[in-house]
Formats: sequence, C-alpha cells, structure tokens
Amino acid sequence: MTATQGDLASLSRFIFRAPRWYASVAFALLIAAVAGVGAFDAGFVLEDAWQGVFFIGVPTVVASLLTTPVDRRLGGQLTYNRSSLLALTCEAVIVAIMAGAGAVAVLSARLGQQFVFDTLIVGLASVFALRLLVVMAVSGTPVLTAAVPASLQTGTAAVLFFIYSGTMKYLHVGGGPIAEVFFNRVEEAPRALNVVEAQDFALLAVMCLVYGVAVWAFVKFIDRPWKRSLDVSVLDFIRGFIGHIAEGTNELEGFFEDIGEEAVVPVTVLAFRRKDGSEKARFVLPMIHPGPMGEIGGGNLPRRVAESAEGVAFPPHATAGHDFNLVTEREVDELIATADEAFENIEYHDTATPSVRVQEGDAKVVGQAFGDDALLVATYSPEFADDVEYAVGLSAAAEARSAGVDDVMLVDAHNCNNGLEGPNLGHVYPGSERSFDMMQAAAESGGRLADAEQAPMRLGVAWDGTEWEPRDGIGPLGVRVAMLEVGDHRTAYVLVDGNNMEPGLRDRIVARLTGDEEDDDGDASTVDDPETDGPAAVATDGAPVPAADEAEVMTTDTHIVNQVEASNQVGEAIDPDELVAVVERLVAEAAADVEPVEAGMASERAEVTVFGNDRTETLASHANAVISMGAALAATVVLAAMAVSLLIFFLAAS
Repeated sequence: MTATQGDLASLSRFIFRAPRWYASVAFALLIAAVAGVGAFDAGFVLEDAWQGVFFIGVPTVVASLLTTPVDRRLGGQLTYNRSSLLALTCEAVIVAIMAGAGAVAVLSARLGQQFVFDTLIVGLASVFALRLLVVMAVSGTPVLTAAVPASLQTGTAAVLFFIYSGTMKYLHVGGGPIAEVFFNRVEEAPRALNVVEAQDFALLAVMCLVYGVAVWAFVKFIDRPWKRSLDVSVLDFIRGFIGHIAEGTNELEGFFEDIGEEAVVPVTVLAFRRKDGSEKARFVLPMIHPGPMGEIGGGNLPRRVAESAEGVAFPPHATAGHDFNLVTEREVDELIATADEAFENIEYHDTATPSVRVQEGDAKVVGQAFGDDALLVATYSPEFADDVEYAVGLSAAAEARSAGVDDVMLVDAHNCNNGLEGPNLGHVYPGSERSFDMMQAAAESGGRLADAEQAPMRLGVAWDGTEWEPRDGIGPLGVRVAMLEVGDHRTAYVLVDGNNMEPGLRDRIVARLTGDEEDDDGDASTVDDPETDGPAAVATDGAPVPAADEAEVMTTDTHIVNQVEASNQVGEAIDPDELVAVVERLVAEAAADVEPVEAGMASERAEVTVFGNDRTETLASHANAVISMGAALAATVVLAAMAVSLLIFFLAAS
C-alpha cells in the first residue's frame, strides 16, 4: 500500500452504519418538538411542541417513509435506514438555519418575521439540493429521476405551509366547502405563518431549480477525470464505498468489475500428509493480494482457503500488491478450484532439508526444501516493509529456481511496518535496492537448499482461533503454528491472521522461540529442553517451551480487519505480551504433535480479474483529489448559488 492508497483507506474512519429507521424518526420528532417550543408562541409549551412536530416533524417522517419506495420504484436502491438518516440530517439543517435566522432577527430591529421565512425558503431549497446529491450518489439515478424522491421533504413542507397559511385565498381558487376544509386552515395555523404569500412558493420552486442545477454542475465537474481515465463514475465508487462500510453490501464489487483487468496468477500448494495418506497440513499461496477491504474481493481469502483444506490450512501472504486485488468475492472460487487442482497433482517426498537463513541487505529469507521443491519466507524486519510487487516476487522465485530448485513457494512474511506513516510505506517495487536484495537472497537460498542433504521429516501443527476479533487486528483464523523437524533441526512457522505487525513484535517472537531473547540482566532467557537436551525458550508462566533452531512469523494480510480502520496491524490494538503467550503455547502444542509426514508441492495457474496495473494508484489519487478539491469546489458552488438566490430575492422584492 502506498501513501496515496493509505490516504484513501483512512477515509473509512468517517463512515458509520446508519441507525435503524425508527430510531432516526423518533429522534427527528424529538428535535422537531424542541424546535417548536423555540419557534412558535401559542401560549402553551405542549401546543408549541405539537406545532413543531407537525410543521417540522411531519415532512421529515414523510420523507423517511416514502423516499425509499419512491426511489426504488424509479430504479434506485435507498434503504429505509439511509433515507431516514438523510431526512433527519435535513431536518437538523433546517432547524439550524431557522435558529440562526431567528437570532439575527432578534438582534436586528430592521429584520422581522418575513426575513425568517425567507431564510426558511433558502433552507428548504438547500435541503432539496442535499437530498438530490445523496440520492444521485447512493442510487445512481439521473438528476431528473433523482429529483422526485429528493423533493419529498421540501414538497411536503411546502404543502403544509400552503394549507395553513391561507394562500388559497390569495389565489382566488374556488372549490366549495370541501376545499375550504382541506386546503384553507389558516385559523388553526400559528401566527408565524401569516407572512406567507403566494409568490413565496414560486420563489421556492425557482430556488430549488437553481440549487438543483448547481448540484448537477458540481457532480459533472468532479466526474470528468474519472470518466476520462477509468471510464466509471465517481458516484458509483461513493455509492459502493458507503454501502459496504455502512450497510455491509457488495455494491463496491460492481464498480471494481468495471475497472478490472484479466490476469494469470500462479497458485502454489505445499501439502503434508501422514503415512496413512490423510492430510495433516496445507500451505496455499495464490499470487494475489487479499484486499481491498472487509470481505470485498479477496479480503477474506484466508478463511476461504482454510475452509477448503482437509488438514490445518496455512494461507500466508504472497508477493503481490493492491493492483492484484480480486474485483469480486466470486473470483476466490476460481483460486480455490485451481488450488484443488494443484493439490491433486502433488508428488510427495518423505525427506526435507533443515532450514537455512540468508540475508542480503535488508532482506532475510528462511528456506526449506522438500524433495526438489522449496518454501522460501522473506522478511525485511526490523526494517519497515509492506507489500512486495508481483514482478519482484516472480523474479525472486525465478532466481531461486535457476539456482537448482524446481518449484518455489515464495511467501512475503509481511510482518513489520509502521502503519500509514512515511512517504511510501515500505513498498517493494521493481528496480529498488530492496527488490535486488530479495532476489539475491532467494538465489542464494535456492543454491544452498539444492546442495543440502535431506532427511526424514516430522511435522506438528496447532492453532487457536483466539478470542480476538477483526477490530482487534486478528481475523477468524487466529494464530497457527507448524513445527517441522528434520533430524534434530526444528523450524517453527507461525502464521497470524492479520495485516502486518507492529515494529519489533516479529523479532520478539522469533527471539523467544529460538531462545535468543535476553532478560533484564542481558543474559539469554533459555533452559534445556528435556526432549532434545537443546535450548528451550521460557514461557511467561515460567514453564519451558521447546525452542526452534529457526522460526519465522507471517501474517495472512487479511483485509477483513480493515473494514473500518485503515491501519489495524497485529499488536496495534491487542497486548503484545498476550500474543507472545498464545504463540508460545501453540509452539509447545505443535512440538507435542510431531509425527512422520510426507510433503509435496505443485503449482497451477488461474485466470482471474484483478484491479490491474496502476489502477489502484489511479483510483486512490482520483479519490484523494476529489476529497481535497471537492470541498473548495463545493464551497464555490454554494457561494454561486447563494449569490443567485440573493439576486432572485431582490428581483422578487422589487
């Protein structure tokens, strides 16, 4: 993730789930009652409150209940929760405008009730404009179509003012007693409505037209760069983004499908089976990025992989960035099917090499070979790093193969970053020094593994879903551990279902598991393991935990933890000591679970639709430009509309 993408992702903190429609309606009626006590003067507080509920609250209730069916009838998709929240917001706008106008009228001797009502006309027109913008954004309907549900709140208020202000008398409209009863109820109206005249309704209609044109112009202007470069509308993105975060919908996937590109990605499977042929564990690595957020696209890929495996599944992070996000969750099915195909083609071996660790520059690689194939896990810790570009991963794997191994599963451990700070967030891109560090480390690892002697292997696994939730930075897979023994050499692979880790946490876990951690006196905190007579780490409760000769900590990079928080790394929300304790316990359980196994690796290619080259950066830069420029543009449009409004008022007064 680049800084630009981080800025876009951080906007999710402003999105919230819409409250239930009845809660919004109840709160709107309460506000209307309080506003009525301040606005009307009937002599009784309850009468004032009732008039507030009637003249302010009724239009809100009508808009809350009718906007959704009207909008859906016209092809929109507003929910009752959204329409009620929108109506409540518009009511708050009117109350705020009226309160400000009333305060100005009280402080000025030259301004009276007519000024307050003129301000109300501006408020009602503003409400229409706000509703028009939201309906266009959420429902994606054209401006003329969206104007129908958008006008409900303003139109209902206008009808009430028409009936209770006696305006029908000014129009000299007949109709007999029935019309008088239903359309001329001036005797029951508050005195504040006596200033309403017929031309005020024409003025309101003209104002709504002016504000509607302003909204249309605003949308067209900010939409132009999106149409030109991505051939999509910004309203489609806004609608999908808000719908996913606030309502949990998959509308955003339709937008991503429109900008997506076809891609061919390797899917590599490393499987371990017992001597009886039953599967014990499975590492699955599709070369895509599990994003963009929540369960959109491949955001929940790790859990889907885990559900498809017979044994304990380990879905680590591949070397791919946000350009290789899947556009829809349906694409995950293709990856799972390809992984199953690769699994069926695996040739098993009963020997493996001890693990090796190679460092080139900032890049560190732990590697282990199974027959002619190799598992490589790369990290830049303690230096900060985020995603490794797809091309860098392909090149590094090719370097390892050229050094003597056959198939390669290259894992980006994704285990040390500083959140959304910094200019590029540790992105590893082609041509960077870090990319060459990884390629050289992979090549040396491949060469050493190709020449290393192999011996029978034993594997133990353990996992805990933990009590942590996605908001804590831990996904549903929790923490998983694989302990691999080759001869007297132990390698621990720890996988945490999260998106990267807080700086230093990975190093602390690795040092703890390998017995290299120092206590307060500077001495290594180790004891002898009675099973191997070798070093063993000391757990937090004082009990020895069998140590590993090598260990690496990986994260899945699941984006289910990033639905609301753009940065929610492992260790950011939870106590690191508690995570270390969980890992130590699972390592002990995995060590007790070891048994002879066979292992094999195979790769197949899947054709999927991903975001595409540079599309993520283009999308993020466009969205950030709209945010930064949109406020200034909106202010300009509002000022222009207000200027036209004042001109209309002057012309009407003359």
